[in-house]
Amino acid sequence: MSAEFAPTRATVRPVVVEARLDEPLSRWLWLVKWLLAIPHYIVLWALSLVYVVLSIVAAIAILFTGRYPRGIFDFNVGVLRWSWRVAYYSYGALGTDRYPPFTLDDVPDYPARLEVEYPGELARWPVLFKWWLLAIPHYVIIGLFLGGFKYAAFPSLGLIGVLALIAGVALAAVGRYPRGIFGLLVGLDRWVLRVVVYASLMTDVYPPFRLDQGGTEPGAEDLGGEQVGQPAAVA
Repeated sequence: MSAEFAPTRATVRPVVVEARLDEPLSRWLWLVKWLLAIPHYIVLWALSLVYVVLSIVAAIAILFTGRYPRGIFDFNVGVLRWSWRVAYYSYGALGTDRYPPFTLDDVPDYPARLEVEYPGELARWPVLFKWWLLAIPHYVIIGLFLGGFKYAAFPSLGLIGVLALIAGVALAAVGRYPRGIFGLLVGLDRWVLRVVVYASLMTDVYPPFRLDQGGTEPGAEDLGGEQVGQPAAVA
């Protein structure tokens, strides 16, 4: 966890999702990213199985101790971080052409980053129902975002997939990523990830019913100090 990223920003809210539009972007690479990302899809499929098993173990630990085991927490956050990078590269945003690294660790210079604040003590009995009952309203909403309940990788009929397709067509046609679509896509992805963190029992803070658009979390600085979605200043 990088010193400049997590400690100050995690205190703003338990889940920090940020992104930087990594221009210039290829006009045509987005057409084959589903193929290029296949190795990641395979690894993430295996990691997701481990993620589910460890989440069940964590739920039992919370029920008896009120704490989320730190080793499991760090692993599961790493899986979400990896998933976010792959989604950002592929059809969750198409926001970068930089191939995602195969790592659970934070990569400070990658244009998509995620951190989750370690919760300390958690309420015990809500673990029995908050991941399914309390989260139902959010599940309905993010189901519309995703066209189902699987995080965006291949294009889908969900809102995220449709917007990513529009961004890809715009890239092919004019060579530029529409700024408004970028901000909206990252906001939708941020909503999804907040719900996933809550449903995975990593926080007791209920996700807000709020679309925080743009690459920067409200109240936090962006990844590199530049205005997200704008080109870096030229010296």
